[in-house]
Amino acid sequence: MISLDLMPPLMFGGLVIFLLLGFPVAFSLSAVGLFFGFLSIEMGFFTTAYLGNLPLRVFGILSNEVLLAIPFFTLMGAILERCGLAEDLLEGTGQLFGKVPGGLAYAVIVVGAILGAITGTVAASVIAMGMISLPIMLRYGYDMRIATGVIAASGTIAQLIPPSLVLIVLGDQLGKSVGEMYAGAIGPAMMQVMLFLLFIAFVSTVWPQKVPPLPEEARTLRGWPLYWRVIKGMVPSLVLMFLVLGTIFLGLATPTEAGAMGAMGAILIAVINRRFTWALLFEAMANTMRITAMVIFILIGATVFTLVFQGVDGSIWIEHLLAHLPGGQTGFLVVVNVAVFLLAFFLDFFEIAFIVVPLLVPVAQKLDINLVWFGVLLCVNLQTSFMHPPFGFALFYLRGVAPKEVLTKDIYWGAIPFLCLQLTLVAIVIMWPESVTYWLDTGTGVDPATVTIDVPAPPPTDDVPVFR
Repeated sequence: MISLDLMPPLMFGGLVIFLLLGFPVAFSLSAVGLFFGFLSIEMGFFTTAYLGNLPLRVFGILSNEVLLAIPFFTLMGAILERCGLAEDLLEGTGQLFGKVPGGLAYAVIVVGAILGAITGTVAASVIAMGMISLPIMLRYGYDMRIATGVIAASGTIAQLIPPSLVLIVLGDQLGKSVGEMYAGAIGPAMMQVMLFLLFIAFVSTVWPQKVPPLPEEARTLRGWPLYWRVIKGMVPSLVLMFLVLGTIFLGLATPTEAGAMGAMGAILIAVINRRFTWALLFEAMANTMRITAMVIFILIGATVFTLVFQGVDGSIWIEHLLAHLPGGQTGFLVVVNVAVFLLAFFLDFFEIAFIVVPLLVPVAQKLDINLVWFGVLLCVNLQTSFMHPPFGFALFYLRGVAPKEVLTKDIYWGAIPFLCLQLTLVAIVIMWPESVTYWLDTGTGVDPATVTIDVPAPPPTDDVPVFR
């Protein structure tokens, strides 16, 4: 006889077994959820009517307008990956910074942040910079590990800087608006860029031979031609940033509407750069369809799993595990982030967001943790899932476009310093919540408890006319 207390750990154990056997995550979640759901009905833990909530939850997912932003941003990133914008940005900024040690690395970090702010996808940034910058960096004497590490890490900035897809998903799971999540991520995103730049500055000071400046003959652009080349890449980027982020922050558009405008802007840039073809659009749409379908199936599977998990008091089990940790809020955040960091070795950010985050929200609320801060903190941590050797997706993307002389072990070793910098940012955000909350709308500053509303007394009854 199985007791109710054993059901939550058994569900987690069953899910882990399915994942280790290599079954797709979406179907593993559904299978485990339905199996334990029917078992719970037989054991009398809940009734058949409880599972009747499942169709309503699935319909809620399919009709969620916030999630509609995902295909638009994905389409925008897929088009920009092929439209020539990255080439203009990298060539101009590379020539601009090229005369100083580490100049190409600085250019990659800056362009990575810009591409992240207009695409929201890691693949577009890493593939574009890997194809364009890596051969040039190696040709002019850059250390192979520094070159591969900075390209992979700069691409992952797209996970944190708005319009990040991760922030959209986390905002939906936390019950917070996408605008709040984007505003909260501004501070950590800027700090992430600064940490990367400071690391390159340190390397260029201590080991300048690892990041040499461009030789004189390679700096072919000077004066106004150089500035016009930088402007050629920057102006379309700034226009897209306004269409995507400016309209959201100013309240002129919802994330879905901003994503639609961004996709149209990406198409226009491809047309202006004479890169637009119907084959490009079809390939971008097919890629968008695959990613969107994957997200929806994972989310439906996670809904099945969490519905049954909550039905067997799984949320209470999680609360008992985490709510009484030593250290209060800080202890909870440290343990959660260590767990997420370890899970990211095996699961991608969609799976962690849909499976783990909903289980943590009640505990975070009980500990009076600001959910936007909590979500942005998890987003910072989830960046590391793209840099984990040996399964980090950014490393896979870079491996796919790197020249043959670049060894896989060099890509892995190059990722380690930047992975440590990402973990450093996790610690900073835990210890300094204002890095997130400072950018949020703090309201009017008036305590509602001190507001007094004087209501005039009604007129005497004798003065009220009577109508017959």
